[in-house]
Amino acid sequence: MGLLDFARGPALQIALAVLVFGVIWRLVLLLLLPRLKDLTPARRGTRSAFMAGMREIVHRLWPDKTYARRTMFSLINGYIFHIGLALIVFGYAPHILFIEDLIGLSWPALPSNVINAIGVITVGSLFAALGRRIINPVQRIISTFDDYFSWLVTILPVLTGLIAVSHLGARYETLLAIHILCVEAFLIWLPFGKLMHAFLVFVTRGQTGAHLSHRGVQT
Repeated sequence: MGLLDFARGPALQIALAVLVFGVIWRLVLLLLLPRLKDLTPARRGTRSAFMAGMREIVHRLWPDKTYARRTMFSLINGYIFHIGLALIVFGYAPHILFIEDLIGLSWPALPSNVINAIGVITVGSLFAALGRRIINPVQRIISTFDDYFSWLVTILPVLTGLIAVSHLGARYETLLAIHILCVEAFLIWLPFGKLMHAFLVFVTRGQTGAHLSHRGVQT
């Protein structure tokens, strides 16, 4: 079995299985965490838990004006590479074909040259995020292996994808196999590191908003 056959076959099956079972396992553990029932009455005029949660999700999309100046770079750069990653995954024609084979859904693709430009911007944004983490004293101190490894498995699929479509350094089949293996490494790591925030970010923010609203906290 060649490297490309392995990447498209057994490796992909293993990666998808680990992703699905890993995400389910993390969500089940989260739901099974012991919780103390809040017996305090809600403050007068409190929004419903759903509306309070939705408000907190929207509110957190932009920082409070007190911290906006200090966090503006991280905020905008974060939006750049998150949106870039989403457009690459869901806007590139071969990716759409893969999703269609997997779950039967498809949609129009973006032009390849647009995806390539987005890929370059996304790689640059991810390197900027890494540089910020290394240069900023506070971020450097609180950073762990998870932060750096999550960054690595995020940038490698984009970087190897750009190399593959440019046919740089090796045969296209080899470059494609490396790209697919990097994607699979991302999928395997996702449930076990900070990348899991892709599934949890809005859940946790909504829960926080509902809790704070119940207690009458202004956010």
